[in-house]
Amino acid sequence: MSSIEPFIFASAVREFWRSRGSQASQQAERGVSDQGTRSEVTGGRQMDGFVRRITELVVAAGVAESSIHTRRRTSELPGYYRPTKGWDIVVVVGGQLLAAIELKSHVGPSFGNNFNNRIEEATGSAVDIWTAYREGALQSSPQPWLGYLLLLEDCPESRRPVSVREPHFAVFGEFRGASYAKRYELFCRKLVRERQYTAACFIMSDRQRADLQDNYTEPAEDLSPGAFLSELIRHVSGR
Repeated sequence: MSSIEPFIFASAVREFWRSRGSQASQQAERGVSDQGTRSEVTGGRQMDGFVRRITELVVAAGVAESSIHTRRRTSELPGYYRPTKGWDIVVVVGGQLLAAIELKSHVGPSFGNNFNNRIEEATGSAVDIWTAYREGALQSSPQPWLGYLLLLEDCPESRRPVSVREPHFAVFGEFRGASYAKRYELFCRKLVRERQYTAACFIMSDRQRADLQDNYTEPAEDLSPGAFLSELIRHVSGR
């Protein structure tokens, strides 16, 4: 049983939606217009609430705040196929990498355009850092804990069944008629089963419920914030 409190990311989700709306409004006031909903994401700070909440929990587990790096310029780690990559949260204690976490979101109305990009980003980052680790880029670090968290907008478009094209070969049956919500759930689970990430977290949120306490849902227990954060805390605390 997880000791993580229910809706531990409620304030982070609330800040996420407010930040997106604020960035779009600021661009409108300046007369700037990005295509689609890009105006809501170009500020790049929507996930700051998640960064703060996770940082608080890691500090409470006994890690010095100075060992937690959250700004891109100080959270870069070496890669194998590229020189470096900035992670959203990096925990380095005594010259050893304990954990690295990637935080992502996907909001409509268009889900098809960016779904594949999210898959490729996550798998590419995992292959890159694990290969760098194998080649000694992280020096004496023990095997680090890699985490992936995804927030998906909960709306009719993300829950609607999506068709697949099979002009030459059949796709895996689990993808037939699967919504983008289901595709992301499968994706996050496979990231862990294939050991690309140590743990993954998948939540969905309806922007109309942003100000409520229960402003997000947890589609799968094995991908819940409780399971994700409990594993992280056990790792960084050495329990």
